[in-house]
Amino acid sequence: MKASQDNQIPYEVIRSRRSTADIIIERDGSVLVRAPEWADDEQVANIVESKHYWIYQGLAEWRDLNATRVLREYKNGEGFLYLGRAYRLLLVSDQDEALQLKNGRFTLRRDFVEQGEIAAAKSAFREFYVAKGLERLGSRVDYYAPKVGVEPAGVEVKELGHRWASCSTSGKLSFHWKCMMAPQTIIDYIVVHELCHFHHRDHTDAFWNEVDKVMPDFRERKDWLRKNGAGLDV
Repeated sequence: MKASQDNQIPYEVIRSRRSTADIIIERDGSVLVRAPEWADDEQVANIVESKHYWIYQGLAEWRDLNATRVLREYKNGEGFLYLGRAYRLLLVSDQDEALQLKNGRFTLRRDFVEQGEIAAAKSAFREFYVAKGLERLGSRVDYYAPKVGVEPAGVEVKELGHRWASCSTSGKLSFHWKCMMAPQTIIDYIVVHELCHFHHRDHTDAFWNEVDKVMPDFRERKDWLRKNGAGLDV
């Protein structure tokens, strides 16, 4: 990946074996240009220049959506998401596991918070989502892969920065642990979206046609994720 900048818009460039260029505004507000291997820096800059209006519109929308980002506190009664539903947090002293979801509440060991171990509390939530995600995302990939007509090499759940999912050249799918905070319908959209990238690595009409074949209402799900993705965090 190469960092570049025109007169006004900083952007990152990834070159790969693809026929067209694709510009994406990532979840952290950065601009990513996915370009063909044959496109030199000047050609990429010209592409960015031609898309200035679209990029500025996208960045303005990103700022509006992230203005309502939720900042959660680790205290009794705070709500944390799992599969689209908010569960209240209860700090406890009498459990061996760092975090559990039971009786309609998230229960977190009190010492994590009282000793100022916020990083440890965040890690406990991440580990919970990873463990749940490996099972649920794996089963949804198994369900949708035959419908898309592909055979992934495996599934993992981890920290992916500003991406919801990715696919390696070996065919392994990776999903962000934050996916597990979204409703099941949105998780399914993320799964189908990534599986369709086995057919098309870019976001051309051909790619979206593949998504539409399996999930005709993908536009509504995509729009939900765009509007609410910033709130899927701990």
